[in-house]
Amino acid sequence: MNDLRAIDRLDTAPRFTDDDAIRLNRMFRGQDTREMLGNLIEDDLVGELATVSSFGAESAVLLHLISEVAPDLPVLFLETGKHFDETLTYRDTLITQLGLNNLRNILPEPGLIAQKDESGLRWSYDPDGCCEIRKVIPLANALAGYDATLTGRKAFQSATRANLPRFEVDSSDAQGRLKINPLIDWTADDIQAYFEEHSLPRHPLVEQGYPSIGCSPCTNKVAPGEDPRSGRWKGWDKTECGIHTPLGDDGELPPGFDPAF
Repeated sequence: MNDLRAIDRLDTAPRFTDDDAIRLNRMFRGQDTREMLGNLIEDDLVGELATVSSFGAESAVLLHLISEVAPDLPVLFLETGKHFDETLTYRDTLITQLGLNNLRNILPEPGLIAQKDESGLRWSYDPDGCCEIRKVIPLANALAGYDATLTGRKAFQSATRANLPRFEVDSSDAQGRLKINPLIDWTADDIQAYFEEHSLPRHPLVEQGYPSIGCSPCTNKVAPGEDPRSGRWKGWDKTECGIHTPLGDDGELPPGFDPAF
C-alpha cells in the first residue's frame, strides 16, 4: 500500500498532530487489524514503533498479531517488581512460543524506589504515587526514542475506554507521540475466538477470576457481570495506572504530578 505514504512524516516536535490521527483513522477505517499492522510497519508510516504489553489476560492476541508481521518489533514490559509470579512466567512463555525476539524489560530507577518506596508498601496508601515511580516515569524514559506505540486497549474493557479511536495523539506526551489501539473495536467474543483459533495459551490467573491483571497488590478478583477492570485498585477512585493519563492543555504535567517526587 505505497499510496499510504501520503501521510507526511513529521521530523520535528510535535511528531504527530490530531489532524494526522484523524487522517490515519479515515485511511484505515474498516481494514482488518492484521493488514493494518502490516501496512503500518512495512510502509514505515509512523516511524520508530514499539508495543507496550502488560502480558495480562488478553495480551496474547496483539502479541500474536505482531509476531506474524514483525517479530522483531520492540515489546516493552514494565517490570514493576510487584507482578504476580504467574505473569512473569506467562511473559516468558509467550515470548518463546510466539517467537518474539525483542523483549525489553523496563525497570524503575533503584534510587527513586529507595527514596520514595523504601518499605515497598506505597501501593497501600498512595497507589497513584506507586504507579508513577514504577510505571509512568520508567515508561516515559523508555519511550523517548519512539514515534508511536501500540497498546492492547479495547472499548469493552471499561467506560473510560469506550470511545477511544484506533489512532490518537498521546495526550500524556508533549512531543506528540502517536498511540495506536489496534484492538479497540474488538469485542470480548472476538478475543476469545482468536484465542481458540490460534490455540494461544491463557494467563493462568484468568480461570481464577482475574479478567484484568496488573500488579498483584492492586488486582482483585471480579464477580461475573462486573466491569472487567473493576478489580483493579479496588476501593480507590482510580481506573488507570497513569501511563494513559493526559497532560494539561498547555502540555505541562497536571497539578500534583511531580516526576521527581
